Amino acid sequence: MSTQNYDECYEVLSNMYEEVNGEDFYRYIFPNNENSYDKSVDPDKSTDDKVRYSYHYTDYSHPNAIYLYKDERDAGTKRRLRRRVMLNDTWSEDYMTYVERNEMTLCSGLTYHSRSNKLQYAQNMNALIFDLDGVGKRQLNVILGRIAFEGTGYRSIPKPTFIVLSGKGLHLYYVFKEPIALYPNIKIQLKSLKYDLTFKIWEYKETSQFRDIQYQSIGQGFRMVGSVNNKYGNEVVAFRIGDKVTLEYLNEYATKPENRVQVNRRYRPSKVSREQAKELYPEWYQRVVVEGNKRKKKWDIAGKVHGDNPYALYDWWKGQIEQIRGGHRYFFLMCLVIYACKCDVPKKKLKADMQEIYKELRKIQHDNKLTQEDVESAMECYDEEYYNFTLDDIELLTDVHIERNKRNGRKQADHIKLMNFVRDELNHNTDWRNTDGRPEKKMIVWEWRKQHPDGKKIECEKDTGLSRHTVLKWWDVHIGLKERQERIDNLPMSEWTDADWDYANSEMYESCMEDYTMTLKNWIMGGLSSGKSIDELAEEYQCPVSVVKEYAELKKYLDKRLRTNG
Repeated sequence: MSTQNYDECYEVLSNMYEEVNGEDFYRYIFPNNENSYDKSVDPDKSTDDKVRYSYHYTDYSHPNAIYLYKDERDAGTKRRLRRRVMLNDTWSEDYMTYVERNEMTLCSGLTYHSRSNKLQYAQNMNALIFDLDGVGKRQLNVILGRIAFEGTGYRSIPKPTFIVLSGKGLHLYYVFKEPIALYPNIKIQLKSLKYDLTFKIWEYKETSQFRDIQYQSIGQGFRMVGSVNNKYGNEVVAFRIGDKVTLEYLNEYATKPENRVQVNRRYRPSKVSREQAKELYPEWYQRVVVEGNKRKKKWDIAGKVHGDNPYALYDWWKGQIEQIRGGHRYFFLMCLVIYACKCDVPKKKLKADMQEIYKELRKIQHDNKLTQEDVESAMECYDEEYYNFTLDDIELLTDVHIERNKRNGRKQADHIKLMNFVRDELNHNTDWRNTDGRPEKKMIVWEWRKQHPDGKKIECEKDTGLSRHTVLKWWDVHIGLKERQERIDNLPMSEWTDADWDYANSEMYESCMEDYTMTLKNWIMGGLSSGKSIDELAEEYQCPVSVVKEYAELKKYLDKRLRTNG
């Protein structure tokens, strides 16, 4: 099917747009790559300005693209791909040698200030790239029609600079007029924008023959133009569709305003001095400054497991294989490796498990066959950089819903103590218990009506066991509750009426406790920022010392994240 799709799409695009060869394609995206230099000379020690700045930019003003390629010399070895910096003056020769007609080459839209293409070394984004699998002639015509829409309305797609036929689908390239500086928090915002636009672009049957949306990181590498897709034997070709774009242009197409990139909200270094940090964050100071370990602190997963199995979380993820569909097989393997990192699973055990799961995943039918090469690629995630991969990202990549722990990491006994304290505060330290039973019956009727919006009174009587009189009395209690919810959401607790408190202490009890907890947290963390001690804050807000200590630890964590992510 992929070969038929490829042929049909090539015919459409070649009749409408100009085909661009691979060498020119990458020169257009990465015009500011460095030139090569004499490796026998140390450019940082040279007194020749031509050597120091024209050939080797020590100030990172000219970061380079990096690409991966398959080398025949590695046949029969464990080495899959080699890494190479894309240099300006040698690109013509390098392209013919390492990329053209090669069956496996990958390149992202980012440039790096290192010889490594890890996201932590990425300095600029020159192009934002989207992948659409399962695109035939019908889907391509829909995409081109939506690109031609005027405005940014429903399902309209921003006009890409290039459309690339990848061999089994399309890659949409949005090349920026000016590269986007990848400050730490800009990387996070760009990821949100890419996820948002991926959801908008990918529509089952209309723009893709595959139901499952595949989300990818901003640093994802894509098959290079001029190479050959080794799975189908098709050449990867590019067509010029439009001009370079701006970030503001792409922002206009975001489905949710909060997913737009705010380039002015950049990374702000901490104003805390090193001596102050030593006193405020002794654990961080010891690990980062004294020991020189600048990696993110690893979460103690094994320490949070109930029972004797330190790999419980890892084993749980293996059991999620039943939920995996075709388009998410590779990412399930990748996330298995990530969970192995989280749980300190030995590499030998992981490799054995990967092979067993690989056999099961191959049974899932999909147009794109899973190969042993995919397993080896996923194994590359067995690295400390993936220790703290977030649940949100795992859910998007694998389409597996993960239930959250609502106790915010607290053990059950500690959580109950905190919630009891908040409950008493909500009720002004008075007797909060329901003694007459009437609100309880009211809420039973309301809960039943929420679950059965078109239900009848007689059905409510049978399901709840309540009398006809009770059901009739509270049948319309749901009317106005939405308005009540909006009221207590927007009013400070000091202005709540008795009816507000009645509502909060019943159905919305847990939600209100979370609101109060957030308010208490803000009070305490504000006090910590102003220099107050834990004992002073506990006395001021009449709460347990253990609660203040918990928020003090949270503040340390958030401050660290602020320094890391901007």
